[in-house]
Formats: sequence, structure tokens, C-alpha cells
Amino acid sequence: MLAGKRVLLIIGGGIAAFKSLDLIRRLRERGATVVPVLTRAGEEFVTPLSTSALAAQKVYRDLFDLTDEAEMGHIELSRDADLVVVAPATADLMGKMAAGLANDLASTLLMATDKRVLVAPAMNVRMWEHPATQRNIETLKGDGVLFVGPNEGNMACGEFGPGRMAEPLEIVAAVEAAIADGPLKGKHVLVTSGPTHEPIDPVRYIANRSSGAQGTAIARALAALGARVTFVTGPADVARPEGVQVIEVQTAREMLAAVQGALPADAAVFAAAVADWRVENASGSKMKKDGKGSLPELVFAENPDILATVSRMEKGRPALVVGFAAETDDVVENATAKRKRKGCDWIVANDVSPETGIMGGDENAVVVITDDGAEAWPRMGKDQVAQRLAAAIAEALG
Repeated sequence: MLAGKRVLLIIGGGIAAFKSLDLIRRLRERGATVVPVLTRAGEEFVTPLSTSALAAQKVYRDLFDLTDEAEMGHIELSRDADLVVVAPATADLMGKMAAGLANDLASTLLMATDKRVLVAPAMNVRMWEHPATQRNIETLKGDGVLFVGPNEGNMACGEFGPGRMAEPLEIVAAVEAAIADGPLKGKHVLVTSGPTHEPIDPVRYIANRSSGAQGTAIARALAALGARVTFVTGPADVARPEGVQVIEVQTAREMLAAVQGALPADAAVFAAAVADWRVENASGSKMKKDGKGSLPELVFAENPDILATVSRMEKGRPALVVGFAAETDDVVENATAKRKRKGCDWIVANDVSPETGIMGGDENAVVVITDDGAEAWPRMGKDQVAQRLAAAIAEALG
């Protein structure tokens, strides 16, 4: 997919810069030409010599290089690439991008380019969670900048949390999706997937029987058609899709907040099996049996309706909102009523009775309900369902 493609790689200053050397190798293995740009801070972590040797290209470093700038080199570099990748993208670099600053070669290239930009953030967890960083992220997303990661894990500083740069192969998958020429290129699609876990106490929870397999397959299929996909998932059993932005949540309220934070989007597919209720009086410590047969009194509250909330948005509603209806009886009737009640454009309904083996299985049999009526699809693998649905979404978005 990357054969003959040209990637302009901007390496920011951070310990994660060492991963960028492996990223260069992985991209070149797939046929891409990688043109590296080192920031001054990046040079503190990787050398121009090692970067140049791996890329087999000159390393660009200085905005005021007389030789390069004799022919407006920063303009040429920014326009010749098929994609601009920033890895690692530090808090400082993203701040410059969001503010439109151009005071060094890297930031000037990012301002001058007319190509898509993919960033792989890497920073301390507190920096990532800082309100200024989060504001910058929202600005960049609104400008159409693509994100891959960050991942959660141990930091070089000893802290734990989100902020680790995505692994090289994750970034490669995101590069492939960004460069892919498909009918959804330039479109942003939001996908929810998996169950939610609503705590009863620190060790017990309420959940639905969802593996997340169908939602994951949908995210992969949309990315394969060139979409920029934001994937909001509960604690699913299946591996996360590559080449998409993954946001992991636990509860329905966390999922709603993540969905609202990911908007605007051209389309939204709500495949998650969200728990309808939560325990309002969840215990902060493990509940114990008292030996007398008495039962704990659980007080239930209704969870927010994510599908209805987005479907009824007056401002910023996606052009196409797709819901899912997992039913055990009167599938078409119940799903049709749900579509009307929620206000979404399409409902993908399926029979999840235990005898079907669909919940948690590898196959699905769905009925797609739209303004035009109900269309039953034959039973097929979940990947095939996802590909057919992604194609229908691409057609609907034009």
C-alpha cells in the first residue's frame, strides 16, 4: 500500500524519539520513501547520522539553511509528501500547530503543507491531561489533523497513564489508512464498541454479553475505505483495531463523554452494547456476606442514552447516525420502533437469542432498517457484515 509513497517524518524532542528510528525502518520495508526532519529538541535524543542512515535520505534541520532555502525548500518539502507524520508529537509541537506558530523548520512545514497530517503524541501523563493540551487536541482535530495514540503505560519518568507514543507498527497502520485512496478519504467516522461495565463494588459489575467483535470489524472496514476513525470501546474481549484512534472507557457515562469529545464527525456508528442501568449506590469497598442470608440493597439508575443524545443534537449532529438493536424476539418490529424512538437514521438489528450463537460468535445475521424499509442480509462473518455496512456508509456519504 505504501509503495512509491512519500512520508515527511517530523521527529520531536522526547524519549519516544528512539521509536521513530524503528518507524523509519518499518515504513521503508513497505516501500515508502521517508524524508526526516529533526527538531532541535529531537536531536537531543536521536542523531542526524543514525536518522539519515536508516532513511537513506538527507535529514532536514534548519529553517535558515542557505542551500535548501535558495529554492524555498520548506515549501517544497511540505508539498512533495503524500503525508506528514509527527512522531513523537510533543506538547510543545502540538501547541505550536494549534496556535499556528511557525518559528522553526518543523512548525513552518506544518503550516505550509497542503497534505494530511498524522500526529503520534508522546508526553508525560500530566502534560497529556493538562487543559491546555486537551484544548489544543480539540483544535487540531477540528482542523482535520489525524491522531494515533497515545497509549497507556509506564512512563520514563516513572508515572503511569496515557502519554506513551503508539508503537511503530500502530503508526504504520495509521499511515496506511491515511494514505489509502478510498471513498471515505477525508471523512471522520465515530464507532462505539464492546460492553460497558457498571460497578457494583470494586470487584463486581453489571455488563452486557458483548465481545466487541462486530464494532471492531466495522472500525477496520471503515479505515480500509480511507476514513479517519475514532473508536470508543468498553472492555472488549478482542484486540483493538489498528490504524484508528482508540479511546478506552469503562462505563456508559464515560462512553458518552468520549463520544461528545470525539465530535464532530461525518458519521457515527453505535455498535456498543451499553448497559441500560447502573448501580447508583455502588460501594467503594467489596461487599461482604453477613452470614445471615441478608442481601445488599442495590439502587438502580438509568444510564444516559448515547444514541438518542447524538441523534437529537441540534448542532454538530453527524450526517449519518447508525444504531444497533440486539433483540431476542420480534426483531424487526422492536428495531423499527427503536429507530423512531431514538431518532437515528439507520438501525442494524440482529437476533441475539442464545440459540443463534451471534453474541460473542464469529458470524452475524442483520436487518438494516432505514427510511426505505427493512433489508435482511444473509448470515455471514462479522468482517463481511462490517465491509458491507462500511460500503453502504460510503455510498450514503457520497
